[in-house]
Amino acid sequence: MRRWRQGPRVYHWAAVQLPVIEDVDERPTHHRWALARRIISRPGQIAYYLAYAPVGTGVDELVRVAGRRWAIEECFQAAKNECGLDEYEVRRYVGWMRHVTLAMLAHAFLAVTAAQAAAKGDAETVPPWSHSPWQTASSWQLTPDTGPGRHSASMR
Repeated sequence: MRRWRQGPRVYHWAAVQLPVIEDVDERPTHHRWALARRIISRPGQIAYYLAYAPVGTGVDELVRVAGRRWAIEECFQAAKNECGLDEYEVRRYVGWMRHVTLAMLAHAFLAVTAAQAAAKGDAETVPPWSHSPWQTASSWQLTPDTGPGRHSASMR
């Protein structure tokens, strides 16, 4: 469940581990997963994810990482708006990498400055993008297995 401005949003999650592609004389180091997320209030809307995770990664970790998607997208959007991440005019990889590195460093500096201002209670200096509903912490709860190799999880 994520807290939106419209209220909490509760999801059902389903996960299935995909078959391993075996190499000769090698044990797999990663597993492939298919995840599906459904909003309980809108059962017809299903989002799908493909995951590739190290052996031993649990479904709860996969669901937690998949739930961070919006926070990551908002971070990139803020870096584009505030730091010019998308305003590069380079012709070579080295120039592009320098630009992206400096823009992300500037964004990290602004994020830390905003967090420090929020900790001091100085709401006037906190930029509006730092109040994202996706940046709140969530807890995950696994529900019993729904079959061999299948699991379901829900957000609270």
